[in-house]
Amino acid sequence: MSTPTLSRSHSTTPSKQTPRRTGSRFNRGSSNRGSSNRSGGFASKLTVNGLLIIGSAYMVVPVLWLVFASTKNAADLYGTSAYALGSFSLFENIAAVANQDGGLFFRWLGNSVMYASVGAVLGSLISVMAGYAFDKFQFRWKDSLFGFVLVGVLIPNTATVLPMYLLASLVGMTNTIWAVLVPVLCNPFGVYLARVYSASYVPAETLEAARMDGAGPIRSFFSLGLPMMMPGYITIALFQFVGVWNNFMLPLVMLQDQQLLPVSVGISIWQGYSVPQPEFTPMVITGSLLSILPLLVAFIMLQRFWKSGLTAGSVK
Repeated sequence: MSTPTLSRSHSTTPSKQTPRRTGSRFNRGSSNRGSSNRSGGFASKLTVNGLLIIGSAYMVVPVLWLVFASTKNAADLYGTSAYALGSFSLFENIAAVANQDGGLFFRWLGNSVMYASVGAVLGSLISVMAGYAFDKFQFRWKDSLFGFVLVGVLIPNTATVLPMYLLASLVGMTNTIWAVLVPVLCNPFGVYLARVYSASYVPAETLEAARMDGAGPIRSFFSLGLPMMMPGYITIALFQFVGVWNNFMLPLVMLQDQQLLPVSVGISIWQGYSVPQPEFTPMVITGSLLSILPLLVAFIMLQRFWKSGLTAGSVK
């Protein structure tokens, strides 16, 4: 009778010790995985934050240099380091910019505001209408036509400048404001974004209810579709405003009259003068600083619209 008792005692002893050894191995493995996850998370955060810092510096450092340089005269600009403070000459530089050629700089600035504002308002409206039509209406060759729009997104604007100049010269439109305004009304990227916003903002049920109440397609768009897509419209308008404001090749090729030039082309002309005449260099830098102020005002005034538009339009 003692033999079975001994066999049971031997059989129960390993069963009590085995879970403890298994549990210790599991705890060691989980702790190793936890430490590796923590180290991997730290490395990923460090990489992301490092890239963000580099990107921010890439965008902020030139603007910071522009602010410092616009406060210097020609002697300090060439005789001091980039971010050193010389004699404060900002107001003298602004006065020189205002007095040069009878205040021609502010004429250029007004031209840029006019080109960018008209292009943003009308061009964005055309883009929103086209994107709304591609999203809500069914018509022949719809997908093929939208494919051409996507191809237009891939073509750089500089590649179309010469063909547009030849077309404008055929109808006698060169050296007029229409040579700049008409091409910027077409924005393939804006059409693409407008279709995304239309799918996100405007439910088909709402348009169906309006149709049952007797509203036609045009009234449904202006009464329901456009108000619902207003954040997307503002976002597209801001993109269009910045694109037209920074447009350089099109007005450079189309315009010869200095009274019609935008500020980007006008400052490049002054920069050409600065090689034989160094006193133009502070005016070029100060004019560049003044030329970015309308963009800052536009983004600050419309930030609540374009922030919501970017967030809501990014997910269908």
